[in-house]
Parts: sequence; C-alpha cells; structure tokens
Amino acid sequence: MALDQGTRRHLADAALAVVVGALVMTAAAVDDGATPADYALITVGSLALAAYRRAPRRVLAVSTVTTTAYVLHAHPGTLAALPVLGAVHTAARAGHRGVAALASALFLAAFVTTDLTARAGAERSLLLAGWFLCALVTGLADRNWQAYLRQTEQRAMEAERTREEAALRRAGEERLRIARELHDSLTHSISIVKLQAGVAVHLARKRGEEVPPALLAIQEAGGEAMRELRATLEVLRTDEPTGTPALLVERARAAGLAVELTVSGDERPLTATVDRAAYRIVQEALTNAARHAGPAKVAVQLDYSTDDLTISVDDDGGADPSRPPTPGIGLTGMRERVSALGGTLHAAPRTEGGFSVRAELPLGIPEEVP
Repeated sequence: MALDQGTRRHLADAALAVVVGALVMTAAAVDDGATPADYALITVGSLALAAYRRAPRRVLAVSTVTTTAYVLHAHPGTLAALPVLGAVHTAARAGHRGVAALASALFLAAFVTTDLTARAGAERSLLLAGWFLCALVTGLADRNWQAYLRQTEQRAMEAERTREEAALRRAGEERLRIARELHDSLTHSISIVKLQAGVAVHLARKRGEEVPPALLAIQEAGGEAMRELRATLEVLRTDEPTGTPALLVERARAAGLAVELTVSGDERPLTATVDRAAYRIVQEALTNAARHAGPAKVAVQLDYSTDDLTISVDDDGGADPSRPPTPGIGLTGMRERVSALGGTLHAAPRTEGGFSVRAELPLGIPEEVP
C-alpha cells in the first residue's frame, strides 16, 4: 500500500527524532553518569523534534528546556546539544530567527557554566557556539532557498498563464478577423444572388409564366446559405466558456492553488447568459488569486437561491484593506458582465486580510437574441 506524501513526511520526522534521541542516549551511556531522570529528559527533548513542521517554536521551547536541564544536571559532552541544534535550525527555517538565537544563547550559557564547573576548558564551548551559528545560518539559508523556489514556480506558472491567455486572445482576434472577412465578402455576394433570384421569380409569376425549377432552387439555396452563414458568424463572434466553475477549480488545483468549492442551495441549469457570466467571474477571480494572493487558500462558493445565484471567491492572501487595488481590465470586465445582467458585484480586500469577490446574479435572465 503506497503512502501519501504527508504520511511519509511524518514518518521521516519521527525517524529523525528517534535517531537524534538514540545518539544522545548512546553518548550519555558512554559517559556513565546519566540517571533515569536524565534519560527521560533526553527522550522528551529528542522526540519533540517529530513535530517541528507543525509547531517549530513549541518544539524549540521543549527541546531547549529539557536538554538544558539535562546539561545542568549531568554535565555531558557536546553531543547532548543535538536536539537543541535541530530545533534551532528548524525554527530559523520557519522564520523565527530571534527566538532561535535566544534559545541558542540560553543553552550555550548553561553549557559554558557546566564546562567551567568541570574545568574542561573553553574548546568545547567554542565548538558548540560554532555549531549553533551554523544551525542558524543554514536554517535562514534554507528558508531563503525555499522562498526562491516558490517565487520561481509562481513566475513559471504566471508565464504559462500569460502564454495561454495570449494564445486565447490571438485565437479570438483571428476568429473576429475571419468573421469580418466572411461578412464583408460572402454575405454581400449571397445577398445579391438571393435578391436577383427573388426578383426573377417575382417577375415570372407577375407575367403568368412558369417559374423555372432551377431559379427556385437558386432562391432556396441562397436563403439556406444566408442562414448557415449567419449561424457560422455567430459562433465565430461568440467567446463561449468551455467548462464549468467546478472544472475551473480543478484546473486551479492542478496548477498549485489551494482552492475549495462549496455549492449550496438547489443547484439547477442556468440560462446561457447567466452561465457564461458565472464562469467568467469565477475564472477571473481565481486568476487574480493565483497572480496576487501568493501561497494563499481560496474558497469558492456558489449559493443558489430562488431568484439569485451568489458567487463568492475569498482568499487569505496579503491584500490590505487600506490599499485598495486599482481596477484593471479583469475587474472592469467582471463588473460590466454583472451590471449587464442587473446584478451586483463587490470586489475589495477583506478586513481580516485577503481579497473577496462577491457577485449576485439574478436568475431567469432571458436569452440574448442573436
């Protein structure tokens, strides 16, 4: 049975804590001065490392207190500092460098005190100070490296989205160009043929002559060609969404965005205009969250009531209520879509942080007339 990534991480963290504890206990046994209470302190301080991903500051506090108490009581060697070194490194990597430096100073002070009492000289204390400095520096370097990797991934995702948007824009422009060419050339020619055939049929009937079947076929074919051409032009000019909000959420998850979809109320089919607007609103809101919210969580909610569809897209990113964003093309287009349907739109930073998009679309909007 294959384990998921989270379970593998927990097992690796637990294994690391066990290895650190085994090393410190082995050193304590070699020193032959440890008591059962010392072994208990070593166990607690080492096994706490298994939770360093979830609570780095608490792990640092537990490891520092228990290991310092062990050092003050048993006067062990430098290997006893391993649990605190690991906790200092992980706390610095999580961004708590001040707390990590303070814990390092407290432990070193306790160790120096025991060294002076044991008259073992300053070499071990200096060596241990170098270890703690390395733990702090490597923790900060690891943090910066992870931040660099996240920024690189975000830039790559942004570049990919930009390429996709540019390709879609070029495709839309090409469709419009083809539609204009067809309208300017074929529509005029077919109209002339249909008009001349209609005049010829009318004149023949007016003179009491039998209308040639070929002329009737030309008139009928001209009308059919005009109807098919209008339908083709409508398809070329219409930028219909190709999916649903649920599909947009799945695509956003695949791209690395932490997004959840909630649907409440009596879900039912929508008219084409409302369905298209709902799709575009969710699409634009998720695009903005991916661009500007950073590694945030996004909640998408569709609430179907009797008369309205309420769309809410909230993220917990870094948007600040005191600095409202300047509306760009996306927000402007979103507002225009909602206004055209007689709905309301609220798009602004949240008081608790992050950005919120809330659109209310009236249901029962009549279909657009081609």
